[in-house]
Amino acid sequence: MIQIEKVSKWYGQFQVLADCSTQVSKGEVVVVCGPSGSGKSTLIKCVNGLEPFQAGSIIVDGISVGDPKTNLPRLRSKVGMVFQHFELFPHLSITENLCLAQVKVLGRSMDEAHQKGLQLLDRVGLKAQAAKFPGQLSGGQQQRVAIARALAMDPIAMLFDEPTSALDPEMINEVLDVMTELAQEGMTMMCVTHEMGFARRVASRVIFMDHGQIVEDAGKDEFFGAPHSERAQQFLSKILQH
Repeated sequence: MIQIEKVSKWYGQFQVLADCSTQVSKGEVVVVCGPSGSGKSTLIKCVNGLEPFQAGSIIVDGISVGDPKTNLPRLRSKVGMVFQHFELFPHLSITENLCLAQVKVLGRSMDEAHQKGLQLLDRVGLKAQAAKFPGQLSGGQQQRVAIARALAMDPIAMLFDEPTSALDPEMINEVLDVMTELAQEGMTMMCVTHEMGFARRVASRVIFMDHGQIVEDAGKDEFFGAPHSERAQQFLSKILQH
């Protein structure tokens, strides 16, 4: 579904991604972790063309992301993205937030988009909040709306960029529960997250990054049981102590 081959990226002189290669098969859940500044978020943003890259190739469902001829808005409509800071339109109601892209990008009628939006709000446990505005919801609720909005586009894969890092501890689980359900239903997912409990429970594979490189790419049991690199061992020993 997603193929990343020798991808490198620079910001001026600074190399933020170095020769990164991996792939995500249909139905796989891949967690990308590592210290801050290791290139995790940049890598995931390259997958749907939000960040350009200077070398290598990324193929999503047979489409080359780096090809100048690729219609990136159309590709992004097929690959859902959930950000750290919800990115909801504050002046639109929750329902309007869910309907906008369905109507503008997919060409659905307002009735059809509305019905789909309500169905997905119900799925993330927020149907009762449909008429409210984002500012009237908690952070956890807003992030669940953001997930519903991405799902409204019928994506072939979902990308999550630290979806719980801006949330209070009590709200983290309500978002992870929705993500866990999605994974169990067979959604192809790439998740940048520090939530190691979620990774242990849900991931098919774990990618560990440091200094812009993929240091470790292993099945979750292998990664948590016996990571090969000393850097991943250090990272895990610090995180899993708490």
